[in-house]
Amino acid sequence: MKELVNFITTFLVDQPDAVEVSESEQEGQIVLELRVAKEDLGKVIGKQGRTARAIRSLLTTVAVKNNKRARLEIID
Repeated sequence: MKELVNFITTFLVDQPDAVEVSESEQEGQIVLELRVAKEDLGKVIGKQGRTARAIRSLLTTVAVKNNKRARLEIID
């Protein structure tokens, strides 16, 4: 799942080298923390959060397929 989020966001941003995704587990749920350059934060979130919502939707779909729960946090 970490690779999926990294793959998607790398193509969205202007500074792909600044993309960092860390994965941890909290209360039986996989938590992915996404960090991007300040200039690219708006591109990852999108208008009214649509891009972030789409990434979270894809992540949830992959997690359910693997019988897990996942959450994406975008860190600014």
